[in-house]
Amino acid sequence: MKSSPVAESARSSALVRILNMLEDALFGHRRLVLGLLIAFTVAMGWFAVKLRMDAGFEKQLPVGHEYIATFNEYRDDLLGANRLTIVVKARKGTIWTTEGLKRLYDVTQAVTFLPYVSRSSVQSLWTPNSFVNEITEEGFRADPLIPGTVTPDRLDATAIGDISRSTAQGGFVGSLVSRDQTSAMVTADLNEVNASGKRIDYVSFDRMLESELRKKFEDDKYEIQIIGFAKQIGDIAEGAAAVLQFCLMALLLTALAVYWYCRSIRLTILPLSCSLFSLIWQFGTLYLLGYGLDPLGVLVPFLVFAIGVSHGVQQINFIVREISHGKSVDRAARSSFSGLLVPGTLALITAFVSFATLVLVPIPMVRELAITASLGVAYKIITNLVMLPLAASMLQVDAAYAKSMEARAVQRARWLHVLARVAVPRNAALVLVIAAGVFATAAWQSRDRVVGTLQAGAPELRADARFNRDAVSIATNYDIGLDWLTVVFQAPSNSCENVQIATYQDRFVWAMQPVNGVLSITSFSSLLRQYNEGYNEGNPKMSATPIDPANYAAMAVEVGRLPGIMRKDCSMSAVHIYLSDHKATTINRVIAAVKTFRDTEKLPGVTIRLASGNAGVLAATNEVIEHSELPMMLYVYATIVLLVFLAYRDVRAVLACCLPLTIGTFIGYWFMKELEIGLTVGTLPVMVLAVGIGVDYAFYIYNRLQLHLANGVGIVKALEHSILEVGTATIFTALTLAVGVATWSFSALKFQADMGKLLAFMFLVNMVMAMTVLPAFAVWLERLFPRRGPARAPGLLAH
Repeated sequence: MKSSPVAESARSSALVRILNMLEDALFGHRRLVLGLLIAFTVAMGWFAVKLRMDAGFEKQLPVGHEYIATFNEYRDDLLGANRLTIVVKARKGTIWTTEGLKRLYDVTQAVTFLPYVSRSSVQSLWTPNSFVNEITEEGFRADPLIPGTVTPDRLDATAIGDISRSTAQGGFVGSLVSRDQTSAMVTADLNEVNASGKRIDYVSFDRMLESELRKKFEDDKYEIQIIGFAKQIGDIAEGAAAVLQFCLMALLLTALAVYWYCRSIRLTILPLSCSLFSLIWQFGTLYLLGYGLDPLGVLVPFLVFAIGVSHGVQQINFIVREISHGKSVDRAARSSFSGLLVPGTLALITAFVSFATLVLVPIPMVRELAITASLGVAYKIITNLVMLPLAASMLQVDAAYAKSMEARAVQRARWLHVLARVAVPRNAALVLVIAAGVFATAAWQSRDRVVGTLQAGAPELRADARFNRDAVSIATNYDIGLDWLTVVFQAPSNSCENVQIATYQDRFVWAMQPVNGVLSITSFSSLLRQYNEGYNEGNPKMSATPIDPANYAAMAVEVGRLPGIMRKDCSMSAVHIYLSDHKATTINRVIAAVKTFRDTEKLPGVTIRLASGNAGVLAATNEVIEHSELPMMLYVYATIVLLVFLAYRDVRAVLACCLPLTIGTFIGYWFMKELEIGLTVGTLPVMVLAVGIGVDYAFYIYNRLQLHLANGVGIVKALEHSILEVGTATIFTALTLAVGVATWSFSALKFQADMGKLLAFMFLVNMVMAMTVLPAFAVWLERLFPRRGPARAPGLLAH
């Protein structure tokens, strides 16, 4: 039921009184308020400088996901997903030299005694867990690849020849030694926490890898290649440290643009300083809450900084416009405070909720990122909507400045008059037809966009980065693949005589082998067949799983000696599927094949469980992001709908603000698909930010429209006035921010470059949507659903 005009008037008067009281209190004690805010900034700066990079493997594991539950339950029995791989590669010749094997021994020893390395997991030619199965007259025998009697100092041509032959006989060519015989591998699993309970610092650990391995053992004869999560996150952190350079560049470009716009050094410094103050508060609060700054989320504070600059420019635009109309700086600042409090608060609350919805993604790193971003946006309400106009009110400008800004405003209005013609009904209809076509095309083109990474190697790094060059070299010369998916076959305890398990697992392996993207498969059942052949004098006819329970159990004991294959009681046996890469398309294809087999082929008492391995963790992350995205975006849009309706009490306002935003979002998805940017934990915040920035433009334009409508101006003229008043600031802000973040495209980090491109594109797209589709849609909503009475002034602006 609608409230009566008398009730509306009373409510409006009450809001006006509250606003006037707040304005008088703040501006009447501006020096005290600003002094307190500066003191708070100094205090938070003390804590902000203590903030450090904080990466973690466990933080990237989705909470409560099926795959992660399997990973955690069997993490001590399987190959660790947090694995370190080091390759010693001869630049000339083969690895089969005295110097080459000695270098491999030294690297193996160095890796073994690195902190956080699980020593029992270290494997190379020199470790006792690498042995060759040999058929002798006495039967089946397993000997270490390098006998204990052979030491690095006692290597000779005979010993090296024996090691080379044993490596080939044991099937380690392509796993521990490259196919071209030029390199050998050392692998090790990392523990997130050491025996004393201290968590690994991946940034420091990466520096240790460089100093203790690469720098010490790499020279003109041998190359040291290092890959793994620890190395990847370390390289990302190193590149993230350089993000400050690009942020300073963006800051400089923004400062120059703001100065060009307002022609005042003091008014230029204001929005940038206020945004920097909130950044200091954000960093200080993160430190006090016990958080660090994750390398994958290092750009988020600077994205929030961009939001602050956007709102700051709107404030400067309002103040400069009021000065050009003859008001004093104090009155102009007061008008800016009261005039932008409603749209600014709505926009920032929307951005706050947008980032807060990231908490719905059950990945600790993303939730930490959500807290980081939400804090920054919340502080923007104080620095941009309160601190900035208070500080501006203390500045002094002369009459000449006011006259020059009035002349510039008239000059800018000339070309805005052309843009304002979009409000003419005929032009508006054409705009809506074009928008509908673009929306339909974008929705169609983005329908098969990919959630996850679309590039091989570390997607956060460029293809020519050292990590990715090492990864490509290793993947090219080894058979086992760097990415693997482990599928667990779970059975009751003491199942070592259940011969059907191996037969069932064989059928599974045969079903997986033809799947595109599968390089090779190692399984409990394949090892059983290998051992059965060995126990029968190498007869190839015996390469089958034994059907006799006693034989089956005896060979299961032999297989149980190998790490990462099974539990001793046969309650768990594993299939390791090595993949060609960890692209989302590859992982999804293999996961789908596993699920198809699991649903169609069943064995009573045996459960097929997904999944461990690094591909299993990535698959879980991709599924969580995919399932969380739609609810998260619905919450964001629901918040926008609620806030707009509460502010304007008009369904037209809700539709006019949300339609351009929806079109812009789908165009962004289309852009991601064309540039092969997958939806990941890195790009998800960008799309959320795009919604926040896009609705900012809509709020500022519609707020002025509603005010003019409330004053009895017709819809066409009201839109024209609105575009003339805030259009310059909106276009200017979008262009400035787009140019600033576009500089990130030159970053050494690919994910930063992708975020820069995506952000720049979304800034421009949402600006175009707000400046064209919003007024066109508003015109036709007014024509199709004419108002029965005068429009209601927006919120506190009723005065």
